[in-house]
Amino acid sequence: MSKSIYVGNLPFAFGNEQLGELFAEFGEVKSAKVVIDRNSNRSKGFGFVEMDEEVADKAIQALNGKNVGNRPLRVNESQPREQRPPRQDNRDNRRR
Repeated sequence: MSKSIYVGNLPFAFGNEQLGELFAEFGEVKSAKVVIDRNSNRSKGFGFVEMDEEVADKAIQALNGKNVGNRPLRVNESQPREQRPPRQDNRDNRRR
């Protein structure tokens, strides 16, 4: 079974490939995705990695707090996204 891992405080220059390589030393990486801001097309400084449960726990322990690019990583099991109310369309509220 797979486990999703949250990786925070990533260097902004990190891409999907570098994130995957960081975790590959612990086992097979099924996916590695750095979250990109849709407006600026730049990294938001966090991402998600999917690995088998057995190796995911080892990777979390080994990489949490590790200094990468002068930034201490925050690595833990990802939590389900909390429900948020639908976004309001602010186009009708603009000043004219």
